[in-house]
Amino acid sequence: MNKLVIQFVSILLLNLITLAQTGWLEQTSGTTTNLNAVQFIDANNGFAVGDSGIILHTSNTGITWTTQMSGTDLPLRDVVFVSALQGWAVGSEIIIKTTNGGKNWNVCYTPSEYKWLNSIYFVDDTNGWAVGGYWIATLILKTTDGGINWNQVSSVSGTLFSVYFINNNNGWATGEFCPEDCSGIFLRTTDGGITWNQHFCDAGGFLRSVYFINDTIGWVVGDSGITKTIDGGINWNSQPSANGWLWSVYFINIDTGWAVGADGIIVHTSDGGENWVPQSTGTSEWLQSVYFIDNKNGWIVGEGGTILHTSNGGVTFIEEEIEEIPTDYHLSNNFPNAFNPSTKIRYSIPEKSKVLIRVFDILGKEIETLVNGEKSVGTYEINWYAKNLPSGVYFYQLQAGNFIETKKMLLLK
Repeated sequence: MNKLVIQFVSILLLNLITLAQTGWLEQTSGTTTNLNAVQFIDANNGFAVGDSGIILHTSNTGITWTTQMSGTDLPLRDVVFVSALQGWAVGSEIIIKTTNGGKNWNVCYTPSEYKWLNSIYFVDDTNGWAVGGYWIATLILKTTDGGINWNQVSSVSGTLFSVYFINNNNGWATGEFCPEDCSGIFLRTTDGGITWNQHFCDAGGFLRSVYFINDTIGWVVGDSGITKTIDGGINWNSQPSANGWLWSVYFINIDTGWAVGADGIIVHTSDGGENWVPQSTGTSEWLQSVYFIDNKNGWIVGEGGTILHTSNGGVTFIEEEIEEIPTDYHLSNNFPNAFNPSTKIRYSIPEKSKVLIRVFDILGKEIETLVNGEKSVGTYEINWYAKNLPSGVYFYQLQAGNFIETKKMLLLK
């Protein structure tokens, strides 16, 4: 009898763990101060920085966060670590550095004139860049000695918000230029930041974040969504993503990436940005920064001390293939119905098809995309978790080939 009880409890705990790890979960930051950037060294150790000089550190995947003394009350905009011990943070008129994992932070640079620093990036423990500016006065700094000395290398106008390098030579920076009407700035360097060439990027007047996966393929996000380049930034193509401002973009490989922004927006792609799928967050706070260490484990920070974490790539469902060979398209009734907080949706595909399954609320607003891609012949079952949604009537729709069917489900909490 004891053995049966233990097995039952083990199965129950496994189900609870699976539920807890599905989608984006809010972590307790211990602050309501706006958080502007996040980075993790490995699956356990990470840092977040924000307004009023706040620096948070975790050594247990974000289950608990502790406050570190930054030595400044100036807003911090970005953070970068090259090892568990050595890192830098930048903000309004300041660069600070730690060599002991954040136990102590020391000022290593202050601009000679009133200019904000918004972004910092290091490719190793000696070579780094910081960018910012104020109004039309751009600031680009470079160091080759780990931040002991910084040299200004800027020769353009505007405010820069993001800088990213893939090696000592190739880097990019984005921002805006607002003498009258704002326009986006996209800069590229191939000589380590000594000289910068400006390229056209039709992504709106506010280019907030840049990320490159290699020396040719990269993405920029801003107030007009997402744009992609496959030639290092010479030419750009917009990608359908989400309405609203996007503030941060991050890719772990050429196919898989996330972007976050205003009003709790999170969008995800698994095909290089050809399709961007919204992910459920449960928050309407503005999200400022996203960081992943692999295709499952990621963190997002934002306004009001918001910290979100996922251990499954942010999806709120698990899909399995059932050993049944269908003869026609079919969308089954979800079970259970009503449900709280999870339900199963089964569908069948008699031939290889492009499949789209979406969930809508009672007003017809798309809540989430569960499937968006090509599927082989088979029967599939989705276990969908709606933990972040309120009680109410929802609809789920299958589109495959010329087949379209919609069914109703009820969430009761």
